[in-house]
Amino acid sequence: MPVLLITGGAGFIGTNLTRYWLENHPDWQVIVYDKMTYAASHRNIELFEGCPRFSFFKGDIADRQSLEPLLARADLIINLAAETHVDRSLMDPESFLRTDLIGTYNLLELHRKYRDKKFIQVSTDEVYGSVPEGKATEDSHLNPSSPYSATKAGADLLAIAYFKSYGVPVIITRCCNNLGPFQYPEKLIPLLITNALMDLPLPIYGDGKQVREWIYVDDHCRALDIIADRGQIGQIYNIGTGYERDNLSIATQILNLLNKPLSLIRFVADRPAHDKRYALDWQKLKNLGWSPVVPFEEALKRTVEFYVSNVTWWREIRESPVFRSYYEANYGWRFQDSR
Repeated sequence: MPVLLITGGAGFIGTNLTRYWLENHPDWQVIVYDKMTYAASHRNIELFEGCPRFSFFKGDIADRQSLEPLLARADLIINLAAETHVDRSLMDPESFLRTDLIGTYNLLELHRKYRDKKFIQVSTDEVYGSVPEGKATEDSHLNPSSPYSATKAGADLLAIAYFKSYGVPVIITRCCNNLGPFQYPEKLIPLLITNALMDLPLPIYGDGKQVREWIYVDDHCRALDIIADRGQIGQIYNIGTGYERDNLSIATQILNLLNKPLSLIRFVADRPAHDKRYALDWQKLKNLGWSPVVPFEEALKRTVEFYVSNVTWWREIRESPVFRSYYEANYGWRFQDSR
C-alpha cells in the first residue's frame, strides 16, 4: 500500500488534504507529521482517529533525525509545514527562517538519500510580490516583500538547486490564497467571519483595495493530487483560479451573508510593504487537466457556514493566550489609531 507523508498536516490545508486523500485514494496510507504549533489543532487530528490508513507523529521538520524514518516509509511527500502569516513574520522573522528555510533544507537533504521519493514543495504566489498588471508566470522574477515570502522564495530556490545539483525529484507549487474549513482565525477571511459573529470590528488594512486571487481549499487539494500524478519533476506549477477580489468587498460579502451591519468595518493602519495585487497565470496546470470547481461566492458561503456551525472549534482558539496576545499586539494600536 503506497504511503503519503504530509508534513504540516495538522494545519488548515493539511487537514483538508488528509481528508481529501483518504476519501479519494482508498488504497493509500496517510502519515501526518506536525510540530503542533499554535496554527495546528489536536481537534483536526481527532477527525481521523479510528481510520486504519491514518497515522500521526508529532515532530519538527527542522529535526532531521525524527523525520527520516517516516520519510523512508513514504512514496510521496507533500511539504505543507511552514510558518505562513505575514503579520507574524514581521513580528518574529526568525521562526520563519527556521521552519520555512531550514526545515525545507532538511527535507531536501534527506531526499538526497531517498531519491525515489517524489517531493512536492508547496509554496505561495507571494514570492512574486505585487503584480500591478497581468499575471505572474512560473518564470516571473521573484520579488518577495515580507520575511514570510522571502523565506518561501529562498526555499523554492533551494529546491530547484537540489533538483539541478543532486537530481532530487522535486516539484514546486505556488498557490493563490486559500479559503475553507479549519483555517486558523488570524487569517483574513476567518478573522472577518469570527469577528462578525462576535459583533467585533472587522479590521481592514489601509483602503481595503488590496486584491488577492482566491481558491477553495478542496480545489487546491485536487490540484496537488493531479500534480503528484502528472506533474513533471523539476517543474514549478502555479495554482490559480482567476477569482480576484479586494479585501473590502470580501468583508462586505461576509457581513451580508451573516446579516450583520456594514458599520462593523473598521479601516486600520496598513501593514508595512503591503502588496497591492497578486495574480497567477496557471496555464501549465490547466494543461495537466485541472481547473477550479468551486466558484468564489460558493466557496465563501461554505466557509462562512463552517464557522457558524463550529463555534466551539474557533472560540477555543480565539480564547487561547497565543491568539489573544497576537490580536492585541497586531490590532490593538491599529484600532486606537483608527478612531
